[in-house]
Amino acid sequence: MKVLLEQDVKGAGKKGQIVEVSDGYARNFLLPRKLASPADAASINAANIRKSAAQHKKFQEGLEARELAQRLSGLSVVVKAKVGEHKKLFGSIGAKEISAALLAQHGIEVDRKKLTLGEPIKSLGKRSIGAKLFPGTEASFTVDVVAEE
Repeated sequence: MKVLLEQDVKGAGKKGQIVEVSDGYARNFLLPRKLASPADAASINAANIRKSAAQHKKFQEGLEARELAQRLSGLSVVVKAKVGEHKKLFGSIGAKEISAALLAQHGIEVDRKKLTLGEPIKSLGKRSIGAKLFPGTEASFTVDVVAEE
């Protein structure tokens, strides 16, 4: 019996594939657990539509990431922090603070998990920060840590 897999099934195939399995395996295991559906014209067409919609969504996300990378490239973000003697910061500046400063100063929202810091910033000065926005799309900008008055 030919079935269209709705989820990855170990030993049978991956989601979206049309595979030939024994009738008993399909009727007693795959179909009752909603792991697969019979491979008729309607289900194959629906799977193709879902697949093309997912590809289109991924393409749109890539375009948005490239546009965001162009906006981010060359930007300078100022982050104010409390400092003690010897111009050493109280605490540190992390991705969360940089993301908030980007939103406040430039209106650009970047998820903190996409910023590549390495380790938190613990001193005053300028740093170059990278952002991995999408596979193959990266941007870098400057963060200037200044003393809070």
